[in-house]
Amino acid sequence: MDAVEKAYQTQLKNIQTKTGKSLDQLYALLHKSGLTKHGEIRELAKHDLGLGHGDANTLAKFYLARAAGQPAARGAAPSLAVPPDEKTDEMYSGSKAELRPLHDKVMAAIGNLGPFEISAKKTYLSLRRSKQFAMVGPGTRGRLEVGLNMKGVPATSRLAAQPAGGMCQYKVLLTDAKEVDRELVGWLKQAYDSAG
Repeated sequence: MDAVEKAYQTQLKNIQTKTGKSLDQLYALLHKSGLTKHGEIRELAKHDLGLGHGDANTLAKFYLARAAGQPAARGAAPSLAVPPDEKTDEMYSGSKAELRPLHDKVMAAIGNLGPFEISAKKTYLSLRRSKQFAMVGPGTRGRLEVGLNMKGVPATSRLAAQPAGGMCQYKVLLTDAKEVDRELVGWLKQAYDSAG
């Protein structure tokens, strides 16, 4: 990752911290505005989100690149490769809508790990580096499912081992934002690191 890419990644993380919103949430807000011109989007980000000119400019730049379907640059912030907001919205519609805030919290935690790609499937998001390291999607009975690919970790009552040959070696079921804790982030980091 070159210095410019690293600076953009840091700036996008800082924007999330300043606004208290994930890039997915910020992009959804910009998408709902219907604005398509860089200057208009920049002004909206300054006015509605309280961002300074530089942060608003960068947010507009990466939002428009993603909206145009341009591939993320090597080392760019993870959400540049996020599927269209409509796909994620569709996954969390109807009876699964209550899981969206939990999904967003998990994705924000994963976003802090470093760059990765996201591929939207019908019922989940596949998260990849050089290979898939996790899956996130709505499960059954009001639970969010987080699938993890990592080896050599003993299963627990919370970290359920999955049958060999499946999409992930482990699964964690979440029902509450408090469960996005240090232990879960540790497992996510281990899966992320092993997929490099």
